[in-house]
Amino acid sequence: MLIAAAVCPHPPLIVPELAGAAAPELDDLRAACASAITALADARPELLVVTGGAERTAAYPGDAAGTLRPWGVDVRTGTGAPCLPLSLTIGRWLLDRWRAATGRALPPLRFEAVACDAPGPECAALGRRIARMADRVALLTMGDGSARLTERSPGYVHPDAVPYDDMVADALATADLDRLAGLDPARTAELWVGGRAAFQVLAGAAEGAPPRRSELLYRAAPYGVSYFVAQWRWD
Repeated sequence: MLIAAAVCPHPPLIVPELAGAAAPELDDLRAACASAITALADARPELLVVTGGAERTAAYPGDAAGTLRPWGVDVRTGTGAPCLPLSLTIGRWLLDRWRAATGRALPPLRFEAVACDAPGPECAALGRRIARMADRVALLTMGDGSARLTERSPGYVHPDAVPYDDMVADALATADLDRLAGLDPARTAELWVGGRAAFQVLAGAAEGAPPRRSELLYRAAPYGVSYFVAQWRWD
């Protein structure tokens, strides 16, 4: 059963070693992610699952490792040979950073990648499976908003990107499961919304039991890509 959830973005530049002198620009984002992870840990889950978009749907064990070498610096997280996609690598990095900063232990981990082009029902089904993996499950959902907000965005500017991200931000802030479940794959692909599939996994995990509390902790687009941090609690 899902007892807590959080949403964080997965830009490589959230890692200071990659951002270099620009690292302080994302201090507020890192702090918001740490607060969201604290809320997950405070819920005392038996299992913490990290989900995020990838080229293909795949499951990874709790000790799976990742590297940011393809993005410029061989920052590693986890143990063993790197195998995690970017979204889950950043998720693991955030968790490891939180553990080092707080001195607190993490619950057992599991990593679930979802194909970025997976249809909504497939994402929802994965979410439902995640919610049944233990009696007390916490879910860390890794996903970005649109990358077509400004002329400097990776996908250049699209006139519908800002209002669409407004809708996604409100859905995350209010835990509107219907709106998240109804995100259209074709439309989100047009707007370069990187977190669509992961957001729909989250909606599936919470299906039938919306959280009692939800909050949007952070929203900004410092590099022309929307980043959201949200937390949901069921207690």
